[in-house]
Amino acid sequence: MATVDNPEDPSVRDADEVARALGADIENGLASTEASRRLLADGPNELRSAPRQPAWRRFLAHFHDPLVYLLLAAVVIALVSWVVEGMVGWPLDALVIATIVLLNGILGYVQEAKAGDAVAALARMTAATSAVIRNGMLLRLPSADLVRGDLLVLGEGDSVGADARLLQAVSLRVQEASLTGESGAVLKNSATLGESAPLGDRINMVFKGTAVAQGTGRAVVTATGMSTEMGSIAEMLEATADEPTPLEKEIGRIGRVLGIAVVIIAVVVVGTILLMSDIRSAADVIHVLLLGVSLAVAAVPEGLPAILSVVLALGVQRMAKHNAIVKKLSSAETLGSASVIASDKTGTLTRAEMTIVQVLTASGATQVTGVGYAPEGQVEQDGTALPAGPLRDENIVVLSGGSLAGDAELRQKASGEWEIHGDPTEAAFLVAERKLGATERREQRFERIGEIPFTSERKMMSTIEIDHEHGDEVVVITKGAPDVLLERCNRVRVGIDLVELDDAQRARILADVDSLSDAALRTLAVAYRPLAAGEDTQATESLERDLVFVGTVGIIDPPREEAAVAIREARGAGIRVIMITGDHPRTAARIAADLGIVEAGAAALTGSELDALDDAGFAEAVRTTSVYARVSPAHKLRIVDALQADGNIVAMTGDGVNDAPALKSADIGIAMGVTGTEVTKEAAKMILVDDNFATIVEAVREGRGIFDNIRKFLRYLLSGNMGEVLTVFLGVVGAGVIGLTGAETGARGAVVLPLLATQILWINLVTDSWPALAMGVDPASDDVMARKPRQLSERVIDARMWAGVIQIGLVVALVTLLTIDIYLPGGLIEGTHDLATARTAGFTVLVLAHLFNAFNARSETTSAFAHMFTNPWLWGAVALSVLLQVAVVNLEFLNLAFGTVPLAFNQWLLCAAMASVVVWYSELRKMVSRAWSRREDA
Repeated sequence: MATVDNPEDPSVRDADEVARALGADIENGLASTEASRRLLADGPNELRSAPRQPAWRRFLAHFHDPLVYLLLAAVVIALVSWVVEGMVGWPLDALVIATIVLLNGILGYVQEAKAGDAVAALARMTAATSAVIRNGMLLRLPSADLVRGDLLVLGEGDSVGADARLLQAVSLRVQEASLTGESGAVLKNSATLGESAPLGDRINMVFKGTAVAQGTGRAVVTATGMSTEMGSIAEMLEATADEPTPLEKEIGRIGRVLGIAVVIIAVVVVGTILLMSDIRSAADVIHVLLLGVSLAVAAVPEGLPAILSVVLALGVQRMAKHNAIVKKLSSAETLGSASVIASDKTGTLTRAEMTIVQVLTASGATQVTGVGYAPEGQVEQDGTALPAGPLRDENIVVLSGGSLAGDAELRQKASGEWEIHGDPTEAAFLVAERKLGATERREQRFERIGEIPFTSERKMMSTIEIDHEHGDEVVVITKGAPDVLLERCNRVRVGIDLVELDDAQRARILADVDSLSDAALRTLAVAYRPLAAGEDTQATESLERDLVFVGTVGIIDPPREEAAVAIREARGAGIRVIMITGDHPRTAARIAADLGIVEAGAAALTGSELDALDDAGFAEAVRTTSVYARVSPAHKLRIVDALQADGNIVAMTGDGVNDAPALKSADIGIAMGVTGTEVTKEAAKMILVDDNFATIVEAVREGRGIFDNIRKFLRYLLSGNMGEVLTVFLGVVGAGVIGLTGAETGARGAVVLPLLATQILWINLVTDSWPALAMGVDPASDDVMARKPRQLSERVIDARMWAGVIQIGLVVALVTLLTIDIYLPGGLIEGTHDLATARTAGFTVLVLAHLFNAFNARSETTSAFAHMFTNPWLWGAVALSVLLQVAVVNLEFLNLAFGTVPLAFNQWLLCAAMASVVVWYSELRKMVSRAWSRREDA
């Protein structure tokens, strides 16, 4: 076999020349041995996928987080302090923090693995196969085994396994929407092109990943694997870097801020103690170091990464119930922050089901209701079903004639669903005919005896039928482009009569066609001619003359009804929806107007018009234009980048491989689960199982609820931790004021802490875990979809929240230290109890204040007493935390571990009363805030 050359552009070279260059035999195909050699040399006909990371790397990736680094640093400090102290007992602080970090990593790994399994299950399909001729025999092989020079045999319903140059084509139509975005099937032929053309116009080529809608053909494979057009898009995808989600960026920023804060707090407090205290021994230095550890533990919300993972995982599970599979946990919140949804048209906003919506005949216009391939609806005029009469007779001939002059089939599956086999446009006639109730009669009446196939030059197709109802009369029935068909007509049907076709009638028919085209409808006309007795019935073009014009139909790929509702809700939520498609500009603008994306009359911006703009003009166009047509994958990617550069959080939907680079570049790429290609699903961060645009809006609602809940538990965690830090800091600095001098221990002047490190760790474990988790499942507020999207400049923790955190933390610290003062001798209030009792009371107040604050933290403005019982999980978490605190105060073995002593009933009441101050302060603060807001609104 000759050396194989790869033709640079096979579409502009003669088919035989291409075959010779590839060493192909256009009669017998390749020999099996040669095919095996080429497969070994070129590799399988598959797209290159990124090597899967080992499980251990995916697991360790969950520890790549600033907060985790901070916690690991706290573990190291705790271990060093334990070693310096002589390694007495167990390093409880270090072990507990390390356990929390480990559990967080396991949780995140398991949840993302679950999402990955769901995606894999979605993608698990029967391996594609292709019909090829090898060794002179027709074989069906896995498409992965195709090589350059293979002879492909194409038929209706086949998936094209590789890029190939057509050798012959008979009525061959190929659905290329997944590659070019063009919704209609493209008619193919084997004629050599005069010059290189855009991908969608290479009508003598077929491409990997597309599907044969009609007809047959033979082609020689010119490219496989990554060398195909689909492969070139996959390479573009590899070059597109993954961007961290806005939530990941924000949590990373919070981690850095907290890290800096911890270092500053620890240095200030430890330095202050060293200056103010009477340091007499190494033991005193150890106490100071332990204080630094306790402050680090107090300042850092150890449970934040774990709680964040759990809240996101729960949100992901809820999204999955709504048919949205999120592959990456942090992407769940990102969708809630989306300010722009950039959507593909075909199959996403539309049903990808060609539908006849209007019929124009001599007696007037009719409308066809219902959409899709299910024959549900009727043919009507002015809202009522067509009665018997001329108009109905004409409609029967148009729809039945269009059904006869085609090769599509309409079938009802056992499940009751309807499906088509063949060209979607031809199937549209079959569906409309059923709606009119004329199918059965047509099937019994006519018998096909010949066919004149459609070609791009003739722009029409004819069948020769025997009409058994009219004495076995032979009839030519033709369907095609209205202007071309009209030239072959000399009569027009009016009711059941035939009338001469004069100039006025021709002008009216052409005006009808223009009106349909202006409405962005595809147009097809139907005509017929009974053959004279004895006339030659041979299927030749000479029969397509002296036809009787019947009427014209308007066809559209209808928008999804639920998509229009979803778009209205998205716009109400302040989200801009834009359409990006490879389809015709007028069709795109019509669909966008029908869906409510733009106002009627708005024009679409085409890819060629975008190319003519400079960078500034392009940016301005993206700000103002919401419909884009005839765009390439590079245009889609550039549009997404421009939207992001303008400060938008972009969600990009798509199903075709041409959408993949833009999906990967978007803040959250959304792939279609049913019609989406595997390349698209791999690039996306979220997959719609049902291909329903409305699912996106439900996911947006869920994402916004997730963000609200993240703010709630962050407000709760940080204000609680601030309370712990200020309690320790103010307790050491103001020890003399509250009587915390160590006199009762006989160590006046020594370092005496208001709380022990183990008590601080207990507070974090009891109050930072279950209540915060319960806030993560708080029901979404009623106005969640009435707010504008979160701006990129808007922080998860803004200045207002920080002010609230500091204020609540200060109140918690003051009531805790005041409680200690109440029980200690000396200080502001004379007490009579020992340090252990005072410390236990302060410890309890701090825990209870945290739990009271759980109800405050659910909103910055709404009273804690509003909607108190909408979250039973929160009540359960608070009850569990109270029981654990009772246990640590009253059980002897826990007294030893945490330095506590039992409290009397009246002491518990005092602690609860002191802790409740945080509620009353917060209520007062919210009341002032609401009054101020009303004043500003006025």
